Amino acid sequence: MTEEILPAGNVRLAPRAAHRDDAIREAGSILVEVGAVDPAYVDSMLERESSVSTYMGNFLAIPHGTNEAKDKIRRSALSVIRYDDPVDWGGEEARFVVGIAGIENEHLEILSKIAIIFSDDDAVQRLVDAGSADELHSLLSEVNEP
Repeated sequence: MTEEILPAGNVRLAPRAAHRDDAIREAGSILVEVGAVDPAYVDSMLERESSVSTYMGNFLAIPHGTNEAKDKIRRSALSVIRYDDPVDWGGEEARFVVGIAGIENEHLEILSKIAIIFSDDDAVQRLVDAGSADELHSLLSEVNEP
C-alpha cells in the first residue's frame, strides 16, 4: 500500500442517515469521490448487504462489495462516517459506517486493523466522543501504518 488508505478527507461526521442503505451509499460515494472505486462498486456494497449483514458489533458496520465487484476497485481505501444518531442496521445500532475497498487481499489486513480498534470499548468511546472529523481521523490513524 503506497498511499494512506484513510486520508483525513475520507472521514466525515454526519447527523443521521435515513436508512441503512443510505449510509452504505454515503460511505461508498466517498470511495468513488476519491477515485478508489468505480460507481458500480457501491451497487455491489448494497448487494452484499442484502445477502449478509456487515454489522460487526460495538456500533460498527463495514459495508464492502461482493467478490464479483473486485474489478471495480482501483486502489485500496477506507471511508469512515460517524453518525450522531445511530443507524438501524437490522435491529442493531451503527454509529460508525466504514466503507472498505481492498485490492487483492489487502482488505483482510485493513479489516484486522479496524477490528482491533473497535474491539476496545474505551477506544470506541473515544471515537464516539471525538469532537471533529480531524480528531476522529487522528484516533483511527493507525490503520495507515504498515
